[in-house]
Amino acid sequence: MESRLRRQQAMSENRRAHVLAAARAVFEEHGLEGASIREIARRAGYTPGAIYSYFDSKEAVYGALLGESLERLNQAVQAAQPADDSPAARLRAKALGWFRFYAANPRELDLGFYLVHGLAPRGLTGALNQRLNARLLEALAPCEAALLALGLDAAAARRENTALFAHGVGLLLLQHTGRIRMFQQDASELFTHYLAVLLRTAPT
Repeated sequence: MESRLRRQQAMSENRRAHVLAAARAVFEEHGLEGASIREIARRAGYTPGAIYSYFDSKEAVYGALLGESLERLNQAVQAAQPADDSPAARLRAKALGWFRFYAANPRELDLGFYLVHGLAPRGLTGALNQRLNARLLEALAPCEAALLALGLDAAAARRENTALFAHGVGLLLLQHTGRIRMFQQDASELFTHYLAVLLRTAPT
């Protein structure tokens, strides 16, 4: 009995993963607004009713995809180990952790910033958006902790962490779209330079 339940659970998880893979392709082609449960079901080879047994709306599907993406982001940041235990080394390692994750996975950046079509979290409920934002903040928290350890007060650490993230995302967008080439610059080198300037200006 227990073995059968495990097999059923594994089958359910595999079907859910298959639905999410089909949904990602649909969202990339049509955006959140243009996608539909019917099209996701067709792409997955299921009926719409089968999709609703896992998700109650296309927004819930998108939220699940983004949630898994943010989980991978957090894992990448956790895996980024500093050269030593100094605040400066921790800041470099953790900032490069999230930057390199998005640099290596541009579709995750698209998903995380709703760039599949448009720049707003249209259709996501406030509660879902808050949960997803909390997971993103969790990935950025080690950088903020390092800034606090460098001697910044709480307000300054939050400000500089926000600026660091905004700077990195801007560079990633330039790289993702190819516009970085017009400046004859390298996004990774510019981000590393920004980090170095930030560390030079931080209290010691």
